[in-house]
Amino acid sequence: QTVAVIGAGTMGGGITMNFLNAGVPVTLLETKQEALDRGLATIRKNYEAQVKKGKLTQEKLDARMALISPTLSYDDLKQADLIIEAVFEELGVKEQVFKRLDEVAKPGAILASNTSTLDVDKIAAFTKRPQDVVGLHFFSPANVMKLLEVVRGKETAKDVLATVMQVAKKIRKTAVVSGVCDGFIGNRMIEQYVRQALYMLEEGALPAQVDRAIEKFGFAMGPFRMSDLAGNDIGWAIRKRRYQEHPDMKYSKIADRLCETGRFGQKTGAGWYDYKAGERNALPSKLVDDMIVAYSKEAGAERRKISDEEIVERLVYALVNEGAKILEEGIASKASDIDMVYLTGYGFPLWRGGPMLYADTVGLYNVARSIRRYAQQPNGDAWQIASSLAKRAENGGAFN
Repeated sequence: QTVAVIGAGTMGGGITMNFLNAGVPVTLLETKQEALDRGLATIRKNYEAQVKKGKLTQEKLDARMALISPTLSYDDLKQADLIIEAVFEELGVKEQVFKRLDEVAKPGAILASNTSTLDVDKIAAFTKRPQDVVGLHFFSPANVMKLLEVVRGKETAKDVLATVMQVAKKIRKTAVVSGVCDGFIGNRMIEQYVRQALYMLEEGALPAQVDRAIEKFGFAMGPFRMSDLAGNDIGWAIRKRRYQEHPDMKYSKIADRLCETGRFGQKTGAGWYDYKAGERNALPSKLVDDMIVAYSKEAGAERRKISDEEIVERLVYALVNEGAKILEEGIASKASDIDMVYLTGYGFPLWRGGPMLYADTVGLYNVARSIRRYAQQPNGDAWQIASSLAKRAENGGAFN
């Protein structure tokens, strides 16, 4: 009946709008008044834009805004049936929030985290009611994107899972259940995709060529335009965490070099591409291209011409191979779940049916053969073929 959202930033505001649109009252909590005012103003501005386009009436705007109860106090969350936190993506910050929620939330309230990569089991352990904790990973902008990754912790109760799946329908999201692992389904796979994209820069490609090839294949956006849009500093923060937690995992340091120069993407007017003030068009940057060529030399990599076909295969098969591992580990229960994540959250071309179905169409024997070939090339250690993929390829099987 009632929802509370913690954090009125981009994510918190977007999440709130989903519930207002469905007629569910939301208590919106922030720590400072100015942050709260800013969040409310953004929500109102988003609705006003819809009124201008004739998609919404002024009465509906007023009715939706009237459903929000803004607050600076956790005590106002006592009656909420579902509480979603959308605070900074750091375990220490989440810990403070969940310990406080444990004190104020009513018994049986569902406590959800909008984390995109953190361990939901660790977050649940900050409370005395881990059975009530679940991950609800909304995608940005949360009021637009269809996908909702529902992350089931090892203690998450069945009724909690059933309830949030039902709620997802109510707010018109496509919900996919994921188990707990770093990055869940979508971000865990995209990490391998981006890793290949960076290796190809090192080996001879340039950002515009990589993006163009995968966009021609049908993706809404190539990896470098995507990264500039999301903010290159986000990937940088995840890689820094990786270097500590998995020192054995190799990455091209080319993206770190870009971030060290402060080129974080559209928000700073410069990333893998240059941007003109107030425009979103990605303009190839001579500075970045020169930096990439210099980096290859430094890394002792011999630059070569990389075909569009190789770009597409390495990017898409990186998704497929990681997807196969996700199925083996039981993180996703079926291949079509993985495909839904990619069709509704990551701009995978709809008519190709998602990475796993696309692999079935190409034939797993052909996919496996290509992966083994790429494993022989420089940076080939990034390709440990998933055993389930190898097995299905041998037996003429498929994921779907």
